[in-house]
Amino acid sequence: MTIEVKVPSFPESVSDGEVIKWHKHVGDAVKEDEVIVDIETDKVVFEVPAPQQGVVQEILEQEGATVVSGQVLARLDKQPVENLEPSSVKADDNNKVIAHVDEEKAGPHKDALNAPAAEKLIREHNLDTQQIVASGKDGRILKEDVLRFLQQQSPAPDSELSAPVTAKAVEPDVVEHDQAQQRTQKRVPMTRLRSRIAERLLEAQHNAAILTTFNEVNMQPVMDLRARYREQFEKEHGVRLGFMSFFVKASVEALKQFPDVNASIDGDDIVYHGFIDIGIAVASPRGLVVPILRSCEKLNMAEIESQVAQYAEQARDGKLAIEDITGGTFTITNGGVFGSLLSTPILNPPQSAILGMHKAQPRPVVEEGEITVRPMMYLALSYDHRIIDGQAAVRFLVKIKDCLEDPARMLLGV
Repeated sequence: MTIEVKVPSFPESVSDGEVIKWHKHVGDAVKEDEVIVDIETDKVVFEVPAPQQGVVQEILEQEGATVVSGQVLARLDKQPVENLEPSSVKADDNNKVIAHVDEEKAGPHKDALNAPAAEKLIREHNLDTQQIVASGKDGRILKEDVLRFLQQQSPAPDSELSAPVTAKAVEPDVVEHDQAQQRTQKRVPMTRLRSRIAERLLEAQHNAAILTTFNEVNMQPVMDLRARYREQFEKEHGVRLGFMSFFVKASVEALKQFPDVNASIDGDDIVYHGFIDIGIAVASPRGLVVPILRSCEKLNMAEIESQVAQYAEQARDGKLAIEDITGGTFTITNGGVFGSLLSTPILNPPQSAILGMHKAQPRPVVEEGEITVRPMMYLALSYDHRIIDGQAAVRFLVKIKDCLEDPARMLLGV
């Protein structure tokens, strides 16, 4: 009996995807729900599992192929996998011999499923995974691990990077070399995610009247509250108490007071949302992604911190699902984790506003006529002036500032 492995159904916002990694080859035995292939879209990487157990009979779409929802990727021959004899060498229909790694020689990464982007770089540069220090969960090699390894290597004079480009170099990654100056440059096609980010940034700039207003907040009250209850909070809830839950809570209070900031434009209509879904921008090996905290008005501090930590881990491991990053009515981005002191965040369409957090840095301020040093953070609110008036944007940001400088009142609802 033949079983078809098909591309999963994409959401309406995703038109197609790219096959980036086959985990199984022709002749390999697979178990039901075992991941066979990874497909990258402009938002996430889909892991396609085997619908039933069997043996890979045919692979129809190779790595790099563009595929659409419902397209057949491979065919399996349904067989009882438990009865298949393990073999170190298997042959496919084209009599190609596929050598399987001896488990005793596989090294520390033999059980780890490396990140798809990392696997692509490993194949492109023909790297030995045993030489790469893995920072991912369970020995998983991430893209940044491979990039770090490549940066540490000093290419020899006769290496790929120093070789003159020939006609054979017409491949996805093209290395251009200046023999006289001994300088190199590498041409790499945009990933789908990076291409989509570029498209959305241009869309936001062309289709919205974006302005940014700034303020600063004294983070001392929040820091004092965290220091006082951090250990008890972590012991009680099993999650670290960070800054993000305070900013989400403050944003919820401000969004309730200024519903225009939580609204969006759809054609000639303004859509007012009766819920607050806040996107939290997090870095991943594939680029910036924005998973959504749903119904934030109903979440407590521990639930917020738990979901943020879970999303951050899933983003690092490439495990975010399409529904995790779809939607949202407002976004928070934290450039402060990278050292940014001030920036102008750009809108995430069709949302009408985005809050930018930055690094909290000790600065002299005047309190009651006296100069003192406080941990101050610049806040930035970019907004669509078509729907949000300037005075409303300023008052919205002041509301967030007030909530953070007196967090007890915010949390007590007084």
